[in-house]
Amino acid sequence: MKQLFFALLLLFTSCAKNDKSLKIAATAVPHMEMLEQIKPDLEKQEINLEIIVVDDYNIPNRALADGEVDANFFQHAPYLASQVKMFNYPITSIAKIHIEPMGVYSKKIKNIQDLKEKAIISLPNDPTNEARALGLLHHNGIIKLDNPDNLHATVLNIVENPKEITFVEMDASMLPRTLQDVDASIIPTNFALQADLKPTIDALLLEDSTSNFANVIAIRIGDENRPELLALKKAMTSPKMHKYILDKYKGAIVPLF
Repeated sequence: MKQLFFALLLLFTSCAKNDKSLKIAATAVPHMEMLEQIKPDLEKQEINLEIIVVDDYNIPNRALADGEVDANFFQHAPYLASQVKMFNYPITSIAKIHIEPMGVYSKKIKNIQDLKEKAIISLPNDPTNEARALGLLHHNGIIKLDNPDNLHATVLNIVENPKEITFVEMDASMLPRTLQDVDASIIPTNFALQADLKPTIDALLLEDSTSNFANVIAIRIGDENRPELLALKKAMTSPKMHKYILDKYKGAIVPLF
């Protein structure tokens, strides 16, 4: 009987430890890199952080809503808002972590003023990121949008295009591969870094730190006070993480805490 008691106690203890694990979906750069830095801090609290790397923006919110992961870290706040509105996902953000200034890159020109007539520019096709890319061109006088504050703007909202630029819309993860074939590409920083581009050096145009597109950690509504997620939030907004972002990304990513 005593042996059975200890066996059940061991099983209960094991299950309790498993309950403290966290599974989080994240893009490889910089989100996974940042999460890797806090793994030891969470392990000290007996929280096992499992990172699921994704490169498709359509997957992480669905996985979170379906309970396949406990959190995700890949998106900015306007994209999360658009996904919640579109799919009625029961998810919300628990913390704003950083800004990734979007940039314009080119293998063919060294200055945005050298952009030729009838140039071809590739840009992300996902909601908000396309509007963000077009807004960057609008604010730098390349095109004019009917409403630059419209977070759902597409190429159909361009009202002035003096250089008669052709825009090629595609999945954001594919954009770096187009640089040999287009005159310029507007690439989110996570995919630019993944392609070994240095935003503060290589970008012809780059958003400034006043951008409203804060990258957030998303969780399911109702989990806001879950201890493991509060520990994740604390670790991701710690002085250690602030220093890591500054030292590692050298201005390509801006911490918000």
